[in-house]
Amino acid sequence: MTEDNAQAWVTDRFGAEATERLLAFVAMVVEEAPHQNLIAPSTIPTIWDRHVVDSLQLVALAGADTSARRWLDIGTGGGFPGMVVALVREGPVDLVEPRRRRADFLQLCVARLGLGEQVRVHASKVENATADAAIISARAVASLQNLLRGAAHCATTETRWLLPRGRLDEEELAALKQHWRFMFHVEQSVTNPESSIVVLDRVSAR
Repeated sequence: MTEDNAQAWVTDRFGAEATERLLAFVAMVVEEAPHQNLIAPSTIPTIWDRHVVDSLQLVALAGADTSARRWLDIGTGGGFPGMVVALVREGPVDLVEPRRRRADFLQLCVARLGLGEQVRVHASKVENATADAAIISARAVASLQNLLRGAAHCATTETRWLLPRGRLDEEELAALKQHWRFMFHVEQSVTNPESSIVVLDRVSAR
């Protein structure tokens, strides 16, 4: 997917106004990138494909009845997926980022983009965050076992977990079943045919 195609993909699904908001955010990420490692430098020329579209494909997986409910993004880093989700979605979004400089950057973006009433930034590990989330996302953060253990207090059995994982690790899923009950299915990424998104529902500890 070229960068022009990626922007067209966003506009087709979320509208021209959302694309304009995302353009402003992407400009902030690119401006800040030389000062801290928000995203891999090699991916800056393909930021719309590798980061924006890769993040926004999760929105369609969240479920139509969750559009106004809280979305919790763990390990937001440079704003992907949590910040871009907030820019195309009406519901409240919590961004959890333990690294202080990145959290400060996210807070600056919240202020400049007028998201102060919608987005909360938690400069902490998820274990210390408080949120009642309908959706939890984490883009290649930790193991599934550690992720569920650390964020379980922010979820209920009605929470949907959207977890981009690169290649699916069948052994990791099998190990997860030893400690957790859940329903799951796997979606193929629209940006990388070798990457998958694990969708978990009805999660509870055994």
